[in-house]
Amino acid sequence: RILFPPEKICMAWQQTQRPGAGLHNLGNMCFLNSVLQCLTYTPPLANYLLSREHGRSCRQQGFCMMCVMEAHVNKVLHSSASAIQPWTVVNVLTRIGEHFQVGMQEDAHEFLRYTVDAMQRARLSGSSDLDISSQATTIIHQIFGGSLRSRVTCLSCKAISDTYEAFLDIPLDIKAASSLKEALEDFVKPEQLDGENGYKCSKCEQLATASKRLTIHRSSNVLTVCLKRFDAFSGRKISKVVQYPEYLDLGTYMSQAAGEPLLYSLYAVLVHEGYGCQRGHYYCFVKASDGRWYKMNDASVALCDIKTVLCQRAYLLFYAR
Repeated sequence: RILFPPEKICMAWQQTQRPGAGLHNLGNMCFLNSVLQCLTYTPPLANYLLSREHGRSCRQQGFCMMCVMEAHVNKVLHSSASAIQPWTVVNVLTRIGEHFQVGMQEDAHEFLRYTVDAMQRARLSGSSDLDISSQATTIIHQIFGGSLRSRVTCLSCKAISDTYEAFLDIPLDIKAASSLKEALEDFVKPEQLDGENGYKCSKCEQLATASKRLTIHRSSNVLTVCLKRFDAFSGRKISKVVQYPEYLDLGTYMSQAAGEPLLYSLYAVLVHEGYGCQRGHYYCFVKASDGRWYKMNDASVALCDIKTVLCQRAYLLFYAR
C-alpha cells in the first residue's frame, strides 16, 4: 500500500517569505530549538505542514507528533514576533522520548531521531497490519528514508549475499576523515572478513574469507548526515574540522553507480559547542525560503553568508535532493 504518493512531495519551497521566528530557550533546550529549526526549514516537510493537510484528516486521539509539528511550523513561519516560546513541543517532550526531561540538556542527534520516529509513528497510527515496505511509504519515510545494501562476497566461491536495511539518517565515523567526502568513502570501503571474523558461506558451506561492502541502495529525498563527534564509551568529543560542500554528489556511493550525478544541496547545519553532547551549546544555520542563510541561535535570527556556514565544526548536516 502507498500511504503517501511520492509525486505529491514538493522539494522546492511553495511560498517565499522572510525567515520565521527564533525560539526562546526554555531552560537547557538549545538541543531542541536547533533541531526544530532544521526541521522547520526542510522544504518538503514544511510545504506539507504549511498546507495543514495532516490536521484536516487526523483522527488520532491524544498525542500526535505530526499535529504538534504542524502547529509548531505554522506558528514559527507565520509569527510576526522575533521569537516565540516552543511550548507546543516542550510540553510533549516525554511523549517524544520517555527518558527526555524538561530542563535537561540532551544530545541533538538523539532528539532528532526520536522526533522523526514519533512523526513516523503518527503517520502509521491506526494501520498496525502494514508490512515493512508499506510502512516505508509514509510522507516521513518518503522525505527522510532511504536504504542501505550490505553485500558479502565469498572470496572462495564468489557467491554473493545481499541484505537491505532502511535508514532515516547516516552516521559517519570521522576519526580518520578530514572531509565529508573522505568519511563517505570510508563508509562504503570494502571490509575483509577472515580468521575468527570469517564468513560462513551458505554455498561452499565453510568458514571462508569474504569481502563485505555497504552502499546506499536507495537514496533519500533529504539526506541527514551525523558526523560522529562523540565517543560512544568516553563521551569525549572529536572537535576537529571536517570539511563539507554546499553541493554533494552522492552518485559514487550508490549500489548501482550509474555514472549519473545524484546532486544534493545543503540547507541546514547543526553545530555543537563544548566538550560533551549532554552539555555545551547547540545552534544551527538554515537556508530560508528566500534563498538566504540565517544563523538560528535560540531567540536570535541573524543573516549570514554561505562562507560562514561552510566553515563550521558541524555535527549534523542536512542536504536536499
